[in-house]
Amino acid sequence: MPTDLAVRARRVVLPGGTAPAVVTVSAGRITAVLDHDAPVAGPVVDLPDDEVLLPGLVDSHVHVDEPGRTHWEGFATATAAAAAGGITTLVDMPLNSIPPTIDPDALAAKRDAARDQVAVDVAFWGGAVPVRDGVPDAAGRVDPGRMRALAAAGVRGFKCFLTDSGVPEFPAVSHDDLELAAATCAELDLPLIVHAEDDGVLAEAPPAGTDYRTFLASRPPGAETTAVLRLAAIAARTGAHVHVLHVSAFEAAEEIGVARDAGVALTAETCPHYLALASETIPGTAGKCCPPVRSEANRELLWGALGAGRLDAVVSDHSPCPPELKEGGFDRAWGGVSSLEVALRVVWSGAEARGHTLDDLARWMADAPARLAGLDTKGRIEVGRDADLVVFAPDEIAAVDPAALHQRHPVTPYAGMALRGAVRRVWLRGAAPGAGRLLPEEVA
Repeated sequence: MPTDLAVRARRVVLPGGTAPAVVTVSAGRITAVLDHDAPVAGPVVDLPDDEVLLPGLVDSHVHVDEPGRTHWEGFATATAAAAAGGITTLVDMPLNSIPPTIDPDALAAKRDAARDQVAVDVAFWGGAVPVRDGVPDAAGRVDPGRMRALAAAGVRGFKCFLTDSGVPEFPAVSHDDLELAAATCAELDLPLIVHAEDDGVLAEAPPAGTDYRTFLASRPPGAETTAVLRLAAIAARTGAHVHVLHVSAFEAAEEIGVARDAGVALTAETCPHYLALASETIPGTAGKCCPPVRSEANRELLWGALGAGRLDAVVSDHSPCPPELKEGGFDRAWGGVSSLEVALRVVWSGAEARGHTLDDLARWMADAPARLAGLDTKGRIEVGRDADLVVFAPDEIAAVDPAALHQRHPVTPYAGMALRGAVRRVWLRGAAPGAGRLLPEEVA
């Protein structure tokens, strides 16, 4: 069968494991995965032995910030960074843009801002927030009608906070609204994705000071575990698929495992910064985030939870801001880590050192995020899927140069860090990145 492209490699990361293969592509889709020496018609790219063919990564946790805060990050810069880092699909969070993505008009504004400037494919989460008189208001209620309209317009699920989000236009939900949002998500068969820090526990913690020790004490692990217990109970009562965002505390991962063993539809993710950084050596406010980076001992236990399957995915939680917002002490600096372009290398560096494989990496960073967001043509090298492919050199080592990154601002906690792996080539639906699509392409 004639093909537009064929890629032959000694190591192709397939759903059943890494194997020699040739992958053929036609009209942007994978048409066959053949034996390595099989003859094919059309152009063939032969990879050298030091390169591996990975599925294009899917990052389901990215704050693009456009429109409204494009001076923080925008679709052009974020998607260029994604493509450079082997991420061929990202799912944009419903905050910190203005307006937040909490109704169909806001989603339309977001899509209008993104159109014609995305280098990779982009999908969108919606927000579940209390509103009063049509305006976000902590004293209001979650509106299931808005959620249904957003679902019809194509969002992949709904995000909510159990504590202050950091921006006033995206207030946290009450306990009753959390249950209402979960029940609505169950009705819509979409996930409810949750920033899981319990507001009551945080209110009882000591306030953050300028140093990292006091900031860490202000966001204790108990805030995460308490929130997870609440979410597990609500998921069990409503039948909703609840997803716990950016797990930083291994105790929370253990509670997630207990709930899953009991049959609760609870999934979870962690992030590169929790797997690579540690409180003992935090590199200044560039590493500030909520929940916080915890101890070296916690980091190793979190790797154990990931390897044991209690955590499903690793995604960036790319949450950038202008450099001036990272200035000052840990009590004032913006809480967000910029890592979109280097996420693959950060995670692979830690994974390889602990005996994990590229099969694990593809499961955590491509397949699981695609499944969470319901992107069934993404995340695997498999016949019928989009031909999103990444040529990766797993043994190359280089230091991170912030000035060379494609994100809007050169702020990253990985500056100067020697990381393993290099992205050498990327195909988006069988072509070079640059003509990304907004997903779904046709909306109601």
